Amino acid sequence: MLKLYQFERTWNIPNLSPFCCKIETYLRMADIDYEIKPTLPFGAPKGKLPYIEDNGFALGDSRFIISHLKSAYKDLDQGLHDTELATSLAMQRLLEEHLFWVALYSRWQYTDENWQTNKKAIFGRLPPIIRDIVASGWRKKIKRQIVGHGTGRHLAEEIFTLGKQDMDALSAGLSNKLYFLGDQPTTLDASAFGLLVNIIGCPIESPLKEYGLSQDNLVNYVDRIRRAYYSDLTAV
Repeated sequence: MLKLYQFERTWNIPNLSPFCCKIETYLRMADIDYEIKPTLPFGAPKGKLPYIEDNGFALGDSRFIISHLKSAYKDLDQGLHDTELATSLAMQRLLEEHLFWVALYSRWQYTDENWQTNKKAIFGRLPPIIRDIVASGWRKKIKRQIVGHGTGRHLAEEIFTLGKQDMDALSAGLSNKLYFLGDQPTTLDASAFGLLVNIIGCPIESPLKEYGLSQDNLVNYVDRIRRAYYSDLTAV
């Protein structure tokens, strides 16, 4: 059986990582059997989660995992035409290459309260002395990445303004549809749910979360997917 390596469940959402949540949501939408292996990213392929083990090999990065799932199991995008595939790719880039960094800034840098919540969720199972050392090292690494990406070079107000623009685009793209591209879930929905539930459904407070909660169609979308695909999880 396919094994999915990801963070422990916490915060009453499927996973605190948008990308782990993306992969598990795709697996559930595609009705693919899998087994969860809770872990931390130490020793993971490419040094981050999620990754999978399937038929004797390990594969990291959610984009490559999705490609494998499409070819080896089920392609949720099989019925899309070229324009829809282009829209899907563009919106996934918005989610994963831009809005994600605003969410990351919210957790690791915006306020100390958010950092402590994030630290406890990720590193809380480690022994206290080790936990503080490891968490501090990872925070410095992530903050350097946020600056390197460019997001961390802006003021907080500017960062959240950019994030709100992304949320507006997502809300307009979804409109009143069940899913972003119609009546059936696609890869875009796995990606969108993974990030949106990690913005509006977790205890990380920010102007981005407040703005997301004001977008009724996005809130209803997240709730709808949780009910449809995660009803078995008592923690959700």
